[in-house]
Amino acid sequence: MDQELTVAKESIDNLLSKIPELKKAIHTKIIGQDEVIDQLIIGLIASGHVLLEGVPGLAKTLMVKTLAQSLSLDFNRIQFTPDLMPSDILGTEIIQSDKSGNKFLEFMKGPVFTNIILADEINRTPPKTQAALLELMQEYAVTYAGKRYPLDKPFFLLATQNPIEQSGTFPLPEAQVDRFLLFIKVNYPTAAEEEEILNVTTGTQSKDVKPVLSGQDILDLQKLCREVSIAPDLVSKVSSMVRATRPDATSSEYVKKYVDWGAGPRAGQSLILAAKAHALLRGRYAVIPEDIKSVLYPVLRHRLILNFKASSENISVDNIISQLELK
Repeated sequence: MDQELTVAKESIDNLLSKIPELKKAIHTKIIGQDEVIDQLIIGLIASGHVLLEGVPGLAKTLMVKTLAQSLSLDFNRIQFTPDLMPSDILGTEIIQSDKSGNKFLEFMKGPVFTNIILADEINRTPPKTQAALLELMQEYAVTYAGKRYPLDKPFFLLATQNPIEQSGTFPLPEAQVDRFLLFIKVNYPTAAEEEEILNVTTGTQSKDVKPVLSGQDILDLQKLCREVSIAPDLVSKVSSMVRATRPDATSSEYVKKYVDWGAGPRAGQSLILAAKAHALLRGRYAVIPEDIKSVLYPVLRHRLILNFKASSENISVDNIISQLELK
């Protein structure tokens, strides 16, 4: 692995030098939110999908659109509503006629056939339509009427949602939530950032976002991400932390008291891939404990199901994860 990285070091360094440019391009329209932007890029490099949650007005949609504008890729935004049907996003068959007048069915591809999808307010549509995204998130393809239609690569799905407590929302099925690499919580800006936002967004000037990475650049970064090395002892620690979230496989009384269901093996896979992507963002070709710590919360927080006792005592998932942090 080290030999491969050394041989292609010049091209790799050129590729990694574009990441700061990508961040700068996103900050053309997004003020602050540095950690969220880093995590979005980690999801992109690690070939994973990302779920963002925050109250209305925190620029979640603008952030995703700006990221898409920074990449030379096709982009579609789907506004999820209570009346949205699976065929509205996947596509449907329509009747066509040839020159001889013979009729036949032709599949008309839906908006998911693109490189980057923004599933905006995904929790405002019923579970039937939410579940329509399951196959394409995992298999990068859509099956309709027994025929498989592959998606173009790179393919990156970003979904936004308002907190579940908001009225008129439908919680995502656990199987679908688990397919998101990262669950990012978007918080309020600082006082200084909010003042800057108010000044910038209420004036007449508007800045254009220029593409920084091409589709091939992203595919190369995704390949490079998997080539980043991780020591066997760190793999063991990742496995131990994931297993420690399961009430039936841990010695932690804290987890046994508040957790109904812990994280599955996909959590460990996601944690390692996200840590590798974080290492690349820092210009390193090997994972260190700091990389794992940096992605621990967004990788695990949507994969634990707490019980009623946790809810009644105001124990959050992040409280549980804090007990697992790498020493």
